[in-house]
Amino acid sequence: MLEIKDLSLNVEGEKGSVEILHNINLTLEDNKFYVFTGPNGGGKSSLAKVIMGIYKPTQGKIFFNGRDITDLDITERAHLGIGYAFQQPPRFKGLTVEKLLQISAGNNKVVDCCNYLYDVGLCVQDYVGREVDNSLSGGELKRIEIATLLARDLKVAIYDEPEAGIDLWSFSKLIETFRNVHARQHGITIIISHQERILNLADEIILLADGTIKQQGSREYMLPLLLGDIERICPRDRMERGEDSVECNR
Repeated sequence: MLEIKDLSLNVEGEKGSVEILHNINLTLEDNKFYVFTGPNGGGKSSLAKVIMGIYKPTQGKIFFNGRDITDLDITERAHLGIGYAFQQPPRFKGLTVEKLLQISAGNNKVVDCCNYLYDVGLCVQDYVGREVDNSLSGGELKRIEIATLLARDLKVAIYDEPEAGIDLWSFSKLIETFRNVHARQHGITIIISHQERILNLADEIILLADGTIKQQGSREYMLPLLLGDIERICPRDRMERGEDSVECNR
């Protein structure tokens, strides 16, 4: 279980301190799939980065399985089984995809690169020996990073807009992969997304805007409310993308 209590985050801007997150209270339970959604700049990625330890909260506490992890850094949290897939993943010149997957799995675990790469829509023969450098497109890099999280035995897995830069076939594979991972896992999955098909995977949907949790609830309760809002704000996007692929930068 992950508990966030009275959490706020301020960052220094050109005009002084700016509040990014305000008084967040949230409990995330094991074996549940959560989707953070809401308008751009609403605080979704910031909250995820606070959970990962990339940002340190200005106030409040974070507890993981009853342990206060507020002051633990990103490496210490990674050792506890918390992982994060960035919206814009880093590149590693000189490091092959196979080696990156092996490092991610750790503990001398034998990595089945074929399965992990196939799950994210990549051919193992084309990618296993490639370097994780500028020769890869943004979409390829994103899929490889997601594969590194799949290779780990995570207790909390966070994916920041995993659909960004990914083609339709690969996106369909990711949906299938997330569904399968959720079915067999006992941890917490968090995905930041506007995509209807990802929202449909959620046990609970959490709507963030203006740095606060505006609403949260089951998929059955939240989805009709969110889709009605999307229909109102961007009907053209809905028609162009189709019913199964709604995305709107609100």
